[in-house]
Amino acid sequence: MGFCPQCRSTSPLEASAPAAARSPAPVGGGGRARLESGIGEFDRVLGGGLVPGASVLLGGEPGIGKSTLLLQLAHAHAAAGVDVLVATAEESVEQVAMRAERLGCAGVVVAAEADVDRIIAHSAGVGLLIVDSIQTVATADGTGVPGGVTQVRESGQRLVRFGKESGAAVVLVGHVTKDGSLAGPKHLEHLVDVVLSLEGDGALGLRVLRSAKNRFGATHQVGLFHMTDGGMEEVTEPLLGDWQGDVPGTVAFAGVEGRRSVLVELQALVAPTSNPQPRRSVKGIEVARLHQILAVLDKHVGAGFGGADVYVNVTGGLRIREPAADLPLAVALMSSLLDVPVGRVAAWGEVGLTGEVRPVSGAEHRREEASRAGLGVVAARGSRDRIGSLLTVAGLHPGRRGPVVASGLDGHAHAFVAPSSPAATGAGNGAA
Repeated sequence: MGFCPQCRSTSPLEASAPAAARSPAPVGGGGRARLESGIGEFDRVLGGGLVPGASVLLGGEPGIGKSTLLLQLAHAHAAAGVDVLVATAEESVEQVAMRAERLGCAGVVVAAEADVDRIIAHSAGVGLLIVDSIQTVATADGTGVPGGVTQVRESGQRLVRFGKESGAAVVLVGHVTKDGSLAGPKHLEHLVDVVLSLEGDGALGLRVLRSAKNRFGATHQVGLFHMTDGGMEEVTEPLLGDWQGDVPGTVAFAGVEGRRSVLVELQALVAPTSNPQPRRSVKGIEVARLHQILAVLDKHVGAGFGGADVYVNVTGGLRIREPAADLPLAVALMSSLLDVPVGRVAAWGEVGLTGEVRPVSGAEHRREEASRAGLGVVAARGSRDRIGSLLTVAGLHPGRRGPVVASGLDGHAHAFVAPSSPAATGAGNGAA
């Protein structure tokens, strides 16, 4: 024919040998050592530090502290002798330098670059590459705009491949959508080795680092940080501060995050209202959990919350997901309703709809943490414990009522009426 029937080229054909296949290698050896940053909470979540050649995707709400934490991570690795490059497409070098000076982070090389191929070229020989963020970089030969599905997928693939081939650990910052999930194609989460999320209340200082996927470690570990003017500080002490428990409506909750127990303060406020539809305001706990506990207390303890506004808050901005918070929530609610403080007490337990309080996992870790903080314990030991008996252990006896709700002729509660004799105060430091 004299030409190629597909491309119509008249150039002569050239023979080429297929690329040699890579020989299979045995596995089971120790592998390369992890890159420990010295930031204990971060290393804990990763399972002991960054793995050379691994790819990590870190997501979180805007302003939660992702860039701050990773800049401190870069500084820690640079101080340990690891070559680090921070590639940012969201800020200029001057802006990053200003934040680095405020945080005391020196020795970090920064490149304000949005082209993935140029970022890879700048990263020759580094041990750690941080890209902030994957939604703002793009490839020159890719289609679509930065942040689009095609560009995010192609950029992620090239950066992950660069890490595998060079042995450099690659950390990618990812934006999140309004529902809190990572933006971009789900393929990106499957592509990387580790998926982390930084959570917390933007107005408060506490930050929680969680792992949703980890090919090199467990996913149940969490890291706790406080956001301060000097950057992220690790939290190793209880989150109670100077809490004493000497006011009604407050109790300590010994929660378990991963394998560690964390003491936090759980607050409740029960206030009278003339509104036929009382308000229920919850922060840090699922509102459905509050409605369930209120119903159990109404049914099995005889407490009347129908004519009162109820406000619940977990201090420090921590979000509680485990059912072990049922009992401390009930204690805080009854303490506020009766106007009786429970003292320095930590509580945990799952409350069932029939009024039973069930033991929860991690009881020993919770008890050790409560003992270390000098707190009494209110918790279920068996499946036959009842909510009323444990409230009595906390000093909230059914007969020790403080303010009670007075109902009008229409059946609606209208006001709190103080009892004729003041309720005795005191700590309920008994152990269940």
